[in-house]
Amino acid sequence: MEFLVDYAEFLLRTVTLVVAVIVVLASIAALRGKGRSKSSGHLDVNKLNDFYKALRERLEHTLLDKAQLKAQRKAEAKAAKLEKKNPASKPRVFVLDFDGDIKASATENLRHEVTALLSVATAQDEVVLRLESGGGMVHGYGLASSQLARIRQAGVPLTVCVDKVAASGGYMMACIGDKILSAPFAILGSIGVVAQLPNVHRLLKKHDIDFEVLTAGEFKRTLTVFGENTEKGREKFQEDLEITHELFKNFVARYRPQLSIDEIATGEVWLGLAALGKLLVDELKTSDEYLAERAREADLYHLHYAERKSLPERFGLAASVTIDRVLLNWWSRLSQQRFW
Repeated sequence: MEFLVDYAEFLLRTVTLVVAVIVVLASIAALRGKGRSKSSGHLDVNKLNDFYKALRERLEHTLLDKAQLKAQRKAEAKAAKLEKKNPASKPRVFVLDFDGDIKASATENLRHEVTALLSVATAQDEVVLRLESGGGMVHGYGLASSQLARIRQAGVPLTVCVDKVAASGGYMMACIGDKILSAPFAILGSIGVVAQLPNVHRLLKKHDIDFEVLTAGEFKRTLTVFGENTEKGREKFQEDLEITHELFKNFVARYRPQLSIDEIATGEVWLGLAALGKLLVDELKTSDEYLAERAREADLYHLHYAERKSLPERFGLAASVTIDRVLLNWWSRLSQQRFW
């Protein structure tokens, strides 16, 4: 019993000491950071040629015997030495990623990445965007598309690679590319506009609950969730959708004049194989294949602007990702469905 008491006392002192050290370190960090201009994030730049080289070397190390490997490395060293003596100006390829959600949240990083590369890129360079998005809010994807339009306006060639999906707002971004590459079974298109909302007015009325909607301006509110919708409001709402759709069509037609816009702006989607026939894409090729080819003749730089997050934000993000994975795994096992 006496041993347990001594051990508990020792443990308590240790914990107290650790907490005290943490408090002191945190105070020092706070004092050092006080008065400094805070940076919201930083730009990470990685040379993808080194990545492809490491893959090849790892495979060669397994496949080749010592003599072959030695000869290979000797040849590479000789080529590198010759290139150093007679340096040739290699084209540069700047690689960006956009993984779009319904709010096009990745636009915040994209705008900084585009600003950075346009400060150095020329017409002899190229930008490759690996795009994955099923679309979302009009204003969010409108801003994301405007960021890509900056690249076109600067005269820098833009190639858009779609491995899985670029639909609706995603295709609105993709169409800006000078060249669109698609995997054979990627999903493209959905050049249309949709809006939907529930209406519980009859349920509220059944329970004698009134919901007042007061507006200044005839069409300040067209459709509502709780109030009673009118035919005039529905007509105005539909009119707004048609106007947005027309703007969408004109935008796509501006960057892809080869399209028969009325034929493909029906809201339908096509797999890459069919999209090629509709001229929605220029070539069937995955981003991996294209970048591996370009790495043989150009210097590839992957750009990623990362926002700095506080410790609570990082914990919250990790928890959110974990919950998403658990729910996704649960749903997959429950449904047991297969999709093309």
